[in-house]
Amino acid sequence: MKSELKILAIDDEPSVLLIIQHYFKEKFNVKVYNKPEDAISWMQDGNIPDVIICDLNMPDIDGESFVKFLNSSSFFSSIPVIMLSATESSEKKIEILNAGADDFMVKPFNPKELEARINSILRRVGKFSYA
Repeated sequence: MKSELKILAIDDEPSVLLIIQHYFKEKFNVKVYNKPEDAISWMQDGNIPDVIICDLNMPDIDGESFVKFLNSSSFFSSIPVIMLSATESSEKKIEILNAGADDFMVKPFNPKELEARINSILRRVGKFSYA
C-alpha cells in the first residue's frame, strides 16, 4: 500500500531520477527535479517532503550549498537529507554530514539499501515506515 509520505529527489543525471522514481513509486509519493532551484521553488510553494535525496555534484547549486540552504531555513531545516555522490572521499563525507546531511551514499547505489536508509531515518523522526 502506498503511503502519503513524500520523497523529493534531486539529481542532474536523469537515470538516477528514473531509478528512484521507479523503485519508490509504489510506496511513496515521489517528486523529482534535475535542478535544486526547481526543487526549492516547489518547496517554497508549500510542498514539504518527508525525505530529500540529493546529488552532491550538480552544476548550479551543489549538494552542500543545498543542505546549508535547507538548514538555514526554519521551514526546511528538519527535513532529513540523504546525499548521493560518486565521490568516495572520506573528507567529503565528513564535510557534507557536518554541513547537515543525515546520510551519505556512494553512487552507483543499491535501491534496497537506499530504502533501508530511508526507513531508518523515518523511524528515527517518528514517521511511519513500511517493512
